Amino acid sequence: MKRITVFLIISIFSFYMLSGCGDESKDDGKTKVVFWHSFVSSTVPALNALIKDFEEQHPHITIQAQYIPTGDALVQKLITSIQSKTAPDISWLHAHYMEDLVKADAIYKMEEFINGPNGISQEDVEDIYPALRQYASWRGTLYSIPMEATNLALLYNKDMFRAAGLDPEQPPKDWDELKDFARKLTFDKDGDGKLDQVGFFLPVYPAAGPLGAWMLWQFHPFLWQAGGYKIDLEQTHVMYNEEAGVQALTLWQEIYQDLKLSVFTSDYDVAFASKNLAMAMDGPWNLPRYEEILKGMDWAFAPLPTGPVKSATIVGGEYLAIFKQSKNPEAAWEFIKWIIEPEVQAKWAMTSGYLPIRRAVLDVPEFQEYLEENPNFKVFVEQMDVGQAERPIDFGGMEIMRHMMDAIERATLGKQDVRKALEDAAKLSNKVLNDAKAKRK
Repeated sequence: MKRITVFLIISIFSFYMLSGCGDESKDDGKTKVVFWHSFVSSTVPALNALIKDFEEQHPHITIQAQYIPTGDALVQKLITSIQSKTAPDISWLHAHYMEDLVKADAIYKMEEFINGPNGISQEDVEDIYPALRQYASWRGTLYSIPMEATNLALLYNKDMFRAAGLDPEQPPKDWDELKDFARKLTFDKDGDGKLDQVGFFLPVYPAAGPLGAWMLWQFHPFLWQAGGYKIDLEQTHVMYNEEAGVQALTLWQEIYQDLKLSVFTSDYDVAFASKNLAMAMDGPWNLPRYEEILKGMDWAFAPLPTGPVKSATIVGGEYLAIFKQSKNPEAAWEFIKWIIEPEVQAKWAMTSGYLPIRRAVLDVPEFQEYLEENPNFKVFVEQMDVGQAERPIDFGGMEIMRHMMDAIERATLGKQDVRKALEDAAKLSNKVLNDAKAKRK
């Protein structure tokens, strides 16, 4: 009797599961698109609203958004999912992941969709900011589409400027003023030998840690402002050890040591909100959060100070790639195609705090009104005119990034001679380039 009972239970359970699976696979006739992302918590409400709008306009498609921790965790999970054949339909990517995914033959070339029956015009493609198209490509081929844009600007506390005798409407315009203001805004309030207020935060983190790439990302504008580049256009040798790199890293070293940042917290946003920090670099993604946590404080964003050669900020963002394991690539493309429409980009920018990816958004009336009502956001939009993208490194890019991060760490935390730190790193980087070149012959 026990065996019969168990058999009946198993049979009933199996029938139920099979029936349930059948119902789930139909899913009311909707096509599922699995979308992995790493947006910060303050952006998730805007993302959910975006997805809801899409699903209302495309009732035959369901977007299943799943949060994956950013950094190495995301790329490792992607690689593992490719190996286990469980990759998502779409994933949010950083540009430096592209090489590994292309080599693994894991993602589609975007031209397959752009030039397809449900494609977009070349004018639409070229309307996307060039820096973003560069990031979205590998070796000149577009493998992804940007979802949003970002750049860096200078966050500062106007009340602290007033207290230090500085004009709150005149933030530092160049490197000399940045150093001067940073010193004037740094002091020990109670005379106990410990700094209670720091003038400027530099994002110096351990090169081997999860924030090393974030440190390097913020170093790039200073390299460009001095007239330098990471690598030559032909990718034969690195250039970050040349005079511009020495100037940029010397500035960082001087500020880091003058302000005793080695004993200051790495949580710059908390320090700023706690009124222990006067200036820092940050991006538009934190604007919604700052509107909440900085209430009662007079603060603003300004363009990054100009360097010895020019004004520059770094342009970045996240990029959407469609995986070849996708069961519904056309539906995935429908979602991406919709996201880059000017009106959609305008709404996404206004609700998320990210910048639009294309120029046509500036022609949307609601967006123009939003810029006038939100001067801090307008700073970032206007900075896109001096925004630059990192020059591509087709082979060994991650290793070269680590060499640069090591040089920054050694010159700041390690107090090593700037020129030596950069030269030692460049030797390793050039070896990577030469080895990669030899393998391709």
